[in-house]
Amino acid sequence: MKAYTIIGLIAATCTTISFLPQAIQVIKTKHTKDLSLTMYLLFTVGIFLWFIYGLVISDLPMIIANGITLIFSSIILVMKLKYK
Repeated sequence: MKAYTIIGLIAATCTTISFLPQAIQVIKTKHTKDLSLTMYLLFTVGIFLWFIYGLVISDLPMIIANGITLIFSSIILVMKLKYK
């Protein structure tokens, strides 16, 4: 495995895991009042596009990180829309 792929996987792990506490908090409390709908909408669309881009260029760290982050941000976005 190339060094830059390892760096990408470490970066992907860090940024992806950073969303986990927020997703858990929203799922447990269903409290989304203080979350910005615009931010999560734009972020989720952006992550989706990065995921597609990763697929197009066959970049494994990008595909994994953005795929998982897309799940977390989508959960938060859906909860924000459901419990606003």
